[in-house]
Order: sequence, then structure tokens, then C-alpha cells
Amino acid sequence: MYASSSPFQTQARQPQAGMYAQIGVQTGVNAADPHRLVALLFEGALDSIAQARGAIKEGRMEAKGAAINRAVRIIDEGLKGGLNLTSSTLAGDLSSLYSYLIVRLTHANLRNDDDALQECSNLVQPLHDAWRDIRGQVISGAPA
Repeated sequence: MYASSSPFQTQARQPQAGMYAQIGVQTGVNAADPHRLVALLFEGALDSIAQARGAIKEGRMEAKGAAINRAVRIIDEGLKGGLNLTSSTLAGDLSSLYSYLIVRLTHANLRNDDDALQECSNLVQPLHDAWRDIRGQVISGAPA
């Protein structure tokens, strides 16, 4: 009886959960230093890839497409777009990797290819981990 009259049913809760998550992301971005912003981009890409994988398994093609498009934008505009290509060969190597990821994500979107999504996740995760691991050095100013 209580459950049927509750305003917190699953369908009603979805929009609010999305709003609160968006507010949390905005708050995190507003308070983040540059190093944390890049970490948030990696996390967003990994989360979007995971969402796309789940959507493929559940047959939700519109959600899959939206999640992959979000991952592509994060990688292209956020990670790749933030590189200073004149600073080092590492930046050029990362740019090439990000381009490859975009190609594989596009392939995964067109072919519903979960293996391609897993490959992308496997390529992004070590970058995220390494970025997270150097945080103390970046914040303290110690050489990396």
C-alpha cells in the first residue's frame, strides 16, 4: 500500500537522480584543479563506455548511441583537444591513441561491437590509473 502511493517510485526517481548527478558533476568540475579535470574526463569516458556496453547487452540501441557519442566527445574535445602538440612527442602519441579510440568507438557504434568497447576501456583505464597515480607529484610540484 505505501509503495503504491510513494512519490519515489522507480519511474519518478529517474529524472531526479539525473538532476542530482548533474549537479554533483558540475560541483566537482567547478571545484577541480586542472589535474582533477583531466581525471574527470577519463572517468567520464570510462563511464560512458561502460554504459554503452550495458545498453548493447540490454538491446537499448538509442542509449548505446548516446553513450558512445558522449565518450567520443569527451575523448575528442576534452582529452585530445586539450593536448599541446608542440610540447612533446608524448602529446603526439596520445593524440594518435585518442584518434584510434574514436575510430574504434565509431566502429562499436555502427556494429554493436562489445569487444571494441572493451578494447577502448582497456586502453583508457591504464591512462586513468597513471594519471591518478601521479597526482601527488603534480600537486607537490615534484618531478614526475
